[in-house]
Amino acid sequence: MALNTRFAALALVGVAATSVSGCGYNTIPTQEEAAKAAWAEVQTQYQRRADLVPNLVATVKGAAAQEKGVLTAVTEARASATQPKFDASTITDPQKFQEFQAAQAQLSTALINFRQTVEAYPELRSLEGYAALQSQLEGTENRIAIARRDYNAAVQTFNTTLRTFPSVVWAKTAFSSSQPMQLFQATAGSEKPPEVKF
Repeated sequence: MALNTRFAALALVGVAATSVSGCGYNTIPTQEEAAKAAWAEVQTQYQRRADLVPNLVATVKGAAAQEKGVLTAVTEARASATQPKFDASTITDPQKFQEFQAAQAQLSTALINFRQTVEAYPELRSLEGYAALQSQLEGTENRIAIARRDYNAAVQTFNTTLRTFPSVVWAKTAFSSSQPMQLFQATAGSEKPPEVKF
């Protein structure tokens, strides 16, 4: 009799666990962690860019002394992009997310101006160190774009899960602290190509 009771209890626990896992209970935390991991990758790629900028500036500083203003703008933009501390709470706080995106956009704009200036100086482009760093920077910009795309996809999935049945039931009860996350959007004015001036 005791063996049958134990077996029945184990069977009941097994059925309950299967029911809970099959009804979407684990979906919200799983997707939330995936979105946070994608956010961490975005931050990693922005940090990679921030680390490359001082090397790029140092490499060309001597050869482009006449363009000191552009180099200063890049250095200042890099400092403003890395100065504020953003963490996991940034992705659920619209204001902090906008501040993060604006700081990164400022650095992107400074780097575009920097590249345009370099085009005017063929001797600068031929520097081996500059060419290597420029290639690294271009690769980093591509990695940032991919990381942002992957983050947006993970956030879209997570945000949709918070609003659709049956997971909305869990979102309103067991995971009520889970908030929708912010998506990256194009920077204002990015629909216009940069103006090239020599």
